[in-house]
Amino acid sequence: MSYRAPVPEMLFTLRHVVGLDAVDPDDAEAILTEAGRIAAGVIAPLNRVGDRHGTPFADGRVTTPPGWREAYRTFTEGGWNGLSAEADHGGQGLPKLIEAACTEMWNGANLAFGLCPLLTQGGIEALAAHGSDDLKARYLEKLVSGEWPATMNLTEPQAGSDLALLRTRAVPVGDGTYRITGNKIYITYGEHDLAENIVHLVLARLPDAPAGTRGISLFLVPKVLPDGTRNDLRCSGIEHKLGIHASPTCSMAFGDQGGATGWLIGQENKGLACMFTMMNAARLNVGLQGVGVAEAATQRALAYAQERRQGRAIGAAEATSPIAAHPDVQRMLLTMKASTAAARAICYLTAAALDASKGPEGQPALDRASLLTPVAKAFATDLANEVTSLGVQVHGGMGFVEETGAAQLMRDARILGIYEGTNGIQAIDLTARKLPLNGGATARSQIAWMRKAAEGLLKAGDPAFGQMAARLRDGIGSLDRATSHQLAALRSNRPETALAGATPYLRLFGLVLGGACLARSALAASAALKAGETDPAHAGRIALARFYAENLLTAAEGLEQSVVAGGAFTDDAALALAV
Repeated sequence: MSYRAPVPEMLFTLRHVVGLDAVDPDDAEAILTEAGRIAAGVIAPLNRVGDRHGTPFADGRVTTPPGWREAYRTFTEGGWNGLSAEADHGGQGLPKLIEAACTEMWNGANLAFGLCPLLTQGGIEALAAHGSDDLKARYLEKLVSGEWPATMNLTEPQAGSDLALLRTRAVPVGDGTYRITGNKIYITYGEHDLAENIVHLVLARLPDAPAGTRGISLFLVPKVLPDGTRNDLRCSGIEHKLGIHASPTCSMAFGDQGGATGWLIGQENKGLACMFTMMNAARLNVGLQGVGVAEAATQRALAYAQERRQGRAIGAAEATSPIAAHPDVQRMLLTMKASTAAARAICYLTAAALDASKGPEGQPALDRASLLTPVAKAFATDLANEVTSLGVQVHGGMGFVEETGAAQLMRDARILGIYEGTNGIQAIDLTARKLPLNGGATARSQIAWMRKAAEGLLKAGDPAFGQMAARLRDGIGSLDRATSHQLAALRSNRPETALAGATPYLRLFGLVLGGACLARSALAASAALKAGETDPAHAGRIALARFYAENLLTAAEGLEQSVVAGGAFTDDAALALAV
């Protein structure tokens, strides 16, 4: 089956879990409904086409799959590329929360296609925040419209996640421009035929730059210069990958003829701050990619399980039953659906915090967004890998056969935990940088928000909730104790102890936060039913939240133990690995 945008669930999450304060609910519904139509009708049909066709590379040129250029034109002409960009630059000026829901749709429909506008969003934010007035005037409107997409050129052969090892050089010319020379790898959409120009944002070092990350600057290096001539840069090859076959992953060479012309963004040797403006936007969006792919896998697995008949279900009259009637398959499907719903809510919470940071709440909201961003990225993409794997399992042997599409979703999802900062790096960021914000007060505030959801369950007293309140309270207790342990380890100058537990801590944080989000969903659904609403989806939302609490949230205690008592492995890791 093809992807269908889950607009009702998106809207319910926006309204009742996150809080849709920045836009009229009717406007939100109209926007998401139309976005869903574009995602399902224009972008999704190209998903399998792109996976099979790939991106042929010849004579320095990349050809996108059939239908790609027409779909991109439809996408940009509809104004979808600049939803949250300021109206002064041609954008829609909508909240990040609305853009987040749309980003989920584009990537659920077709991850390889959705990558192009995703990177442009990061370029827009970096240029708007740090670019000179001249650069903004020349490039920002083109980026917002999507006429000129953007890329991020960070990684080099010897410098993956360690940016201190970057070697690309930038030499000032004296007229305000710089000559850029060097090589970059893994550049998504570094070359393609969707647009006449591509705006590359490139990290490089000045000749007298300090060593390490303190000596990195960010430059805007266009494929085509303002006078219409071709810049001194080229795509030197594309990677042949496990997944996202229709997204060209390029090696880029700068300066074959003496140096590509570039312009400084921000200040010299301060490129890391500019880069993180891009990266933080991209990290949330990658989390949303995970939600989208998980949703697509869930839809596909559920449709297959309802059609595929094998064995007789307990109590069934017919000789064979749909496999969706068997308890173990139900468990897999519910795990997929509940995990996706939890990841969606966490990503939307992060987007809402970014919106709030631009209003009266200001810095506290920005701190909350900073705390949630690594959780949104890593938790959602880890779940995407797990959910797409379950999708293959539900399909059985047919899941291992390419024609069902389940295998493609699993292949495509695998990159999500790796790019834009591996999930291990996200865990380190959460523990070492975000958890200590305001002495731990930002994290404690988020935990208090979770406690309110548990208290709401107890107060409502709906029998349909089952053990939801108890399991959520248990999970919050585990998270609270693990948080205290991590903060104490950092204060005691025992960073290795804190970092040894960083990955299980992030998983614990996401798991419990997801449970609190689904609890809020259940509370809203219960209230609606008590008010006389007859929508059967409400009972389903309660049942899904209960399943999450009673079957998935129970892992919280084990994760707590891994955080608190599991760090001793660092003492003997070398011995164990040598066996």
